[in-house]
Amino acid sequence: MKYISFTLSAAFTLVGCQSTTYNDEQQTTNRSANSIEIFDNIATPVDISHALLADETADVIHPVNDVEISLTDDINTSDDIWQRIREQLTFPVEQNRRVVVQRNWYAKNQNYLDRVAKRAKPYMHFIVEELEAANMPLEMALLPIVESAFDPFAYSHGRASGMWQFVPGTGTRFGMKQNWWYDGRRDVIASTKGAIKYLQYLHKFFDGDWLLALAAYNSGEGRVRRAVKNNARRNMPTDFWSLDLPKETRAYVPKLLALADLVKRPADFNIKLFEIENKSVITPVNIGSQIDLAKAAELAELSLKELQHLNPGYNRWATDPKGPHYLVIPNHKVEKFKAGLKTLSKKDRLAWQRYRIKNGDSLGKIAQKFNTDIGVIKQVNNLKGNNIRAGKHLLIPVAAKSLNAYILSQDQRLAKKQNTPRGSEKIIHTVVSGDNFWDISRSYGVNYRELAKWNGMAPRDTLRLGQKLVIWKKAKVTSNTLSNTQVSPNEQAIMRNITYKVRRGDSFARIADKFKVSIKDIERWNQLNRKKYLQPGQMLKLSVDVTNAI
Repeated sequence: MKYISFTLSAAFTLVGCQSTTYNDEQQTTNRSANSIEIFDNIATPVDISHALLADETADVIHPVNDVEISLTDDINTSDDIWQRIREQLTFPVEQNRRVVVQRNWYAKNQNYLDRVAKRAKPYMHFIVEELEAANMPLEMALLPIVESAFDPFAYSHGRASGMWQFVPGTGTRFGMKQNWWYDGRRDVIASTKGAIKYLQYLHKFFDGDWLLALAAYNSGEGRVRRAVKNNARRNMPTDFWSLDLPKETRAYVPKLLALADLVKRPADFNIKLFEIENKSVITPVNIGSQIDLAKAAELAELSLKELQHLNPGYNRWATDPKGPHYLVIPNHKVEKFKAGLKTLSKKDRLAWQRYRIKNGDSLGKIAQKFNTDIGVIKQVNNLKGNNIRAGKHLLIPVAAKSLNAYILSQDQRLAKKQNTPRGSEKIIHTVVSGDNFWDISRSYGVNYRELAKWNGMAPRDTLRLGQKLVIWKKAKVTSNTLSNTQVSPNEQAIMRNITYKVRRGDSFARIADKFKVSIKDIERWNQLNRKKYLQPGQMLKLSVDVTNAI
């Protein structure tokens, strides 16, 4: 499986699960190899959709390589999980344009469906079993495709994380512990159980209407409830299809219905679903107490990368000292793992170092030095408070291997992302009081969403004082450079005049950044002044290079 770093300028490899796509209505254009085409017509919804691919609602990020893991010794594809799901699909699928557009995109992208199914392979049987036990619709087994393309390491705008894309507050609300060692939103076991609880709550909240529950899963129950009340006040229908909801939410439910339709009758759309066995392939094994992930991988006869990929909730080199105390292991490795675990004494689960306290040391400094946290040091050394004395010794648990060996730990994922070249010049910016992504991006002349991605964050995330941010600058283009550069015909700009409807929260700067145009141009095209506020619903004329959007 290949590494997937989805930038919005790439081909539509991930668009199907993140942003409305209209591949079935694309207009044919005749491109000139050496000229820029200008279209004077007002854009169709197709053009607007393509241009809006730069919207932050499409901003789901996949920070690690996919990993192929041997899950069973005996492979039998005669019993397929898709058939089990297919037999229990119950949602009526409206054959309206919003569903058909999404379904056509998925149907035309077999490679994307295969890639997502391969990611789902370790987890799908577990998810189906949990849904059946909770008496939930099996359509929900497809929801991680819409949310994250079945990637437990995925994160997005609004600080959502994991396969089921929980924001921190909702994750905590539905049982997902989050601390320095562990993030339950990425733990497939914890997040699946939490997602089921949340969906059950939303189903009850909206009086048994699953489409409203799904819409609320995407944009929040308050937002959907307000839309329902607004329609009721105007004597309008209050079903999902009639509500005034955010663009992303209006596409979100049709995506799930489109996927359900494809699973139900794949032959009708000339697709073949990647086969996933209808059998359990993973088991959460109780480990009792904290263990170094490298030692656990050796016991399970897995590579460290394989073990971390099956246990993405653990942020560091070891499991959380305060739990959860389990590791997900492939079924055919469980017995060997359990046997090895019994032979490992509690003190051998971690490596240890005896450290002599120096003048100026604090528990915080020592914890940072050894990549652990203060609580662990205090617990191991039976410390009641934070006071320590120079000359005394502390016993510190340390990683069994060098930290860069734990390739999928939070620190190593960030280091890899920050060190991936995005330009010719790498700059390190230290966060000071008052900094935010927008101001920093303007100072360095870079896109604020890209700046966040370079540093493994979302644009709305809070920056910490002293935090190191990587900024990539591109080489300045000179006239000499341009004269010696050949432009491929496939890279010619395609300009379209579109009509954009201003939304809540929009500003001149945000719209300019979204569409890669200048504020001055927006003013000129619309005879406006940037000092005046834009109003939701206001229509703006923009000239957009669609090739940048797709």
